[in-house]
Amino acid sequence: MTVLVYAETDGVHVKDSTNKAVTAALAISSDVHVLTTADADGTAKITGVTKVLIASSDALSKDIAEAIEATILPLADAYEAIIFIAGATGKNAAPRLAAKLDCAFISDVIAVNAPNAFTRPIYAGNALESVETSDAKKIITVRTTSFVAAENGGSAAVETISPAAPAHSATFVSEEMVKSDRPELQGAKRVVSGGRALGSEEEFNKVIVPLADKLGAAVGASRAAVDAGYAPNDYQVGQTGKVVAPELYVAVGISGAIQHLAGMKDSKTIVAINKDPDAPIFAVADFGLVADYKDAVPELMAAL
Repeated sequence: MTVLVYAETDGVHVKDSTNKAVTAALAISSDVHVLTTADADGTAKITGVTKVLIASSDALSKDIAEAIEATILPLADAYEAIIFIAGATGKNAAPRLAAKLDCAFISDVIAVNAPNAFTRPIYAGNALESVETSDAKKIITVRTTSFVAAENGGSAAVETISPAAPAHSATFVSEEMVKSDRPELQGAKRVVSGGRALGSEEEFNKVIVPLADKLGAAVGASRAAVDAGYAPNDYQVGQTGKVVAPELYVAVGISGAIQHLAGMKDSKTIVAINKDPDAPIFAVADFGLVADYKDAVPELMAAL
């Protein structure tokens, strides 16, 4: 059995999430290939990878799902499982590939119990579902926050392949990149998030941003804060946002609705500041402070 992992890169270097996806793949098979669009040498160093396939095109570099599907489809016969990272690219491309291959799509895998058996969260993470499949091929997305990153110490063979031209007419038009000195939210070791209690975008930037800068953390937000316009969409943590599992997660003025908890409850240490003693966030917090953030955050900043 051979498994193919579709790598996640920043356009230049392979991301740490790919190492975590390789760990999931190794739980299925000891023969793991990785398809990447950049940094073939870096990908080849991931321990456990036996072969790296590199394909380059403008469409693939922009993660166009139609181009990814068209490139992988001719290769699919050689693999019993194809793994994507459960991010925007994987969630877009994997179902398309599963439909073309007429097999089930298994999403958000957090544990590999056997080569054909997996665990995934349902009901916003309030229950875990065990899934077994008898399909000859398995198309899977994995939550990399649930897997330890594979080490870098390998020396896999590298093979260049020609990307297939997608039949669909989808093309890349433009993108707007937000550049920041802060860590990327999904890969950050520390995250400071603010909720609706902040009251305004001005207050969010006045309270959350300086605390994040002090801790060297990424900035996150609840859906309520994003919907209210306090923070941009790419800050959203939760079921309909980004799933994070940093070493430290600080929740300021976040009540802890189920949708938000689904995106951060696997964090190693959770610190919650909320003036409501019955806020659901305290059920998952390692350290909870029942206080008004207007008093607590300045004191915390002073102590730091």
